Amino acid sequence: MSRSALLVLDMVNELVHPDGHYAHVCREEVARRNVIERTAQAVERARSRDIPVIHVVLGYSSHYEDWPPASDLFGPPDPERRFTLGSWGTRVHERLTPEPGENVVVKQRVSPFYGTNLESLLRSRKIGTLLLAGVATDLVVLMTAREAHDRDFAVEVLEDATATGDQELQDAALLLLARTAEVSSVERALPAAGRVAA
Repeated sequence: MSRSALLVLDMVNELVHPDGHYAHVCREEVARRNVIERTAQAVERARSRDIPVIHVVLGYSSHYEDWPPASDLFGPPDPERRFTLGSWGTRVHERLTPEPGENVVVKQRVSPFYGTNLESLLRSRKIGTLLLAGVATDLVVLMTAREAHDRDFAVEVLEDATATGDQELQDAALLLLARTAEVSSVERALPAAGRVAA
C-alpha cells in the first residue's frame, strides 16, 4: 500500500494572513470557509498518523531574478519585494508553522512541481497519494492536482481546506478538479480519532 502525504499549498502570510499585502485575493473566502483552522486540523491529524506534511511556499531571491517576467498572472515585480525568501510574507501562517523535520518546498511559479525537488522528495518517501489543502483552488491546487495526476500520483483534494477569490470560482475549480482527483474533505480523508471515514 502506498503512503500518503499532505501538501499545504501557499499558506503564507502575504496570501492568507489578514495583514498580508496580497491577502485581498482570497482573504474573505479564507475567513468565511475557515480554511486556516481546517488546514490546521488536517495538519494535526496527518502528524498524529505519521503522514508526512510538506509545505509549499512561493518565494524569490533578494534580487528577484527568478520572478516570471512575462506572466500576466504575476504581473510586474512588487517594488517592495514582499515575496523575498525569509521575509514575513513568505513564512507559513503561524497556525500552520512547519515542525522540525517537515519539508518546505520553495516554488517560483504556480506549479509546485516546476523547477523544484517536490517529485523526487515524494518518490524518495514512497508517496503514492497526495492530500491537497491551500490556496488558490483555481490556480495552485488545480495545477498541483493535474500535474500530480500526470506523474501517476493519486490525488485527494480537501475542499473545505481550500479557497479562492469567490464561491463561483471555487465551484468551477472543484468541477475541474473532480476530473483528475477525488474531491474530499478533511473529515473524510483524515477522520477524527475513533471515527471511520464514510
